[in-house]
Amino acid sequence: MSKEMGRLDSKIQQLKQELILIIEATGLDSQDTLRLSQKLDQLKSGFIYVKHSYKK
Repeated sequence: MSKEMGRLDSKIQQLKQELILIIEATGLDSQDTLRLSQKLDQLKSGFIYVKHSYKK
């Protein structure tokens, strides 16, 4: 795993934990939950992009 992929993976895991806490505190429909979920989606997309870049 490249350094960048490792960094992205760590950040994804951290945001997953934060998302769980936000959901517990504010519910599934809150703006905070939506914002963090979207940020997590962006990081996941970045991870997939980097992963495919290294396969080429």
